[in-house]
Amino acid sequence: MGTAMLIEVKAPELSESVQSGSLLEWRKQAGDRVARDEVLTDLETDKVILEVAAPAAGLLKEIRMPAGSEVKAGDVLAVIEAEAGAEVSAPVATPVKIAEPVAAPAPEPVAKTKPAASVQPAPAAASPAVPAAQPEAPPAQAKSAPCPPCPPCDKPFERSERRLAMTRLRQRIAERLKEAQNTAAMLTTFNEINMQPVMDLRARYQDRFLKEHGVKLGFMSFFTKAVCQALRVFPLVNARIDGRDIVYHDYYDVGVAVSSERGLVVPILRNADRMSFSEIEKQIADFGRRANSLELTLEEMEGGTFTISNGGVFGSLLSTPILNPPQSGVLGLHKIQDRPVAENGQVVIRPMMYVALSYDHRIIDGKEAVSFLRSVKDALEDPARLLLEL
Repeated sequence: MGTAMLIEVKAPELSESVQSGSLLEWRKQAGDRVARDEVLTDLETDKVILEVAAPAAGLLKEIRMPAGSEVKAGDVLAVIEAEAGAEVSAPVATPVKIAEPVAAPAPEPVAKTKPAASVQPAPAAASPAVPAAQPEAPPAQAKSAPCPPCPPCDKPFERSERRLAMTRLRQRIAERLKEAQNTAAMLTTFNEINMQPVMDLRARYQDRFLKEHGVKLGFMSFFTKAVCQALRVFPLVNARIDGRDIVYHDYYDVGVAVSSERGLVVPILRNADRMSFSEIEKQIADFGRRANSLELTLEEMEGGTFTISNGGVFGSLLSTPILNPPQSGVLGLHKIQDRPVAENGQVVIRPMMYVALSYDHRIIDGKEAVSFLRSVKDALEDPARLLLEL
């Protein structure tokens, strides 16, 4: 190679809330040639997976930290032998842009596989009932005879077990949920909302909204607007405890719980009170797409003053959401279900949704929590109030 120099491959700088990460499988081995900015491995934190790229082109001379190692920002992961004067890039924390999560290394040596980026899942809208293409069979084989019953098997019935290490994201979720239970005096209050007014409004303007903004008008924009409006009236629900102080937030950063293949993530709608319905819907749709492709950044999931969690998309009828520390309130949405209700002395069928507010009773009294939830209910049952800010 002539005159050469050794260049260290270092772990990129992380955010203040993320102190370390776990190295996943190396995509290159010692002795391989690498190009500048070529991805060498991935660093899994408790929020996102980051790519670690080669700072310069050359020979991967040494891997100092094997897959599975816990590393901190600035740790030397490997060494590249490059030609003197080669251009060197600074380490940058870049989210992994892959279709499926990168698997954690197995405890036993495994055959080298292609990077997960080459794996493309079927579109979400595709029907799972569509079979893969098969060679055409002769007409006589179009209907095969049923299989005869199998004879009794001499092999005893097996009951196997598998052990897999928890991902850092799952570990962090477990830690934060337990922290919320151990720290906050958590209590939940419930109410129900007649969703008919919102559903009528969506049906009336859905086509025009979609044509104008390129995104469907969903329920989350209504709930986000209603929450921001209620938070103005009840600022303690938007506050947090810091030691012996109560920190009031004069802004409204609403976290939206999104389920991904790696687990639950909560990206933030910054200044949600200033966002329009279309901006909220576009942002939430973008969060959902990038949560599964692992493209969310650390900055997008840090902070937040209040959280909305929608278990109704999975069919949940009622639940008690857990606080997202250090926040003091979280709103749980549930399945919309037709139920008989009394209106003006008559029993009618309405699309009803149970809603739950879990709150930190250390700073939020029951009266304030119930009133907050009632404010959200009133706004959703008369959505014109969201535009008039009443």
